[in-house]
Amino acid sequence: MRHRCAGNRLGRTTSHRQAMMKNMANSLVLHERIITTPAKAKVVKPFVEKIVTLAKSDTQANRRAVFARLRDKSSIDKLFDILGPRFATRPGGYCRILHLSKPRLGDNGSRVILEFVERTPKAEEAKTA
Repeated sequence: MRHRCAGNRLGRTTSHRQAMMKNMANSLVLHERIITTPAKAKVVKPFVEKIVTLAKSDTQANRRAVFARLRDKSSIDKLFDILGPRFATRPGGYCRILHLSKPRLGDNGSRVILEFVERTPKAEEAKTA
């Protein structure tokens, strides 16, 4: 029976899955957009949104809680200095998943873009220029 066994395991061991989620969350925080598979994006999205919710209030306890999950000082600095204040008025839904039409080369797997809903102004200005 599969009672209380919710969550996608992605065909990986627990340690591999946790390391992958940390790496993908760090990449998303630093680059604000990553390309991945739909299954990975659906697993990482709630993980990142809980971290952004903690980053909305800059306290020592929240910094330690986020550091325990990410273990990367540059990601934490960006979270609390840039992303937290940006999403301060937003009640949730910080990330979105956009499906790409072109499949991955090699195994023809579907791809998605996992990105933050609001981008940094510098990235938008450079994109339009």
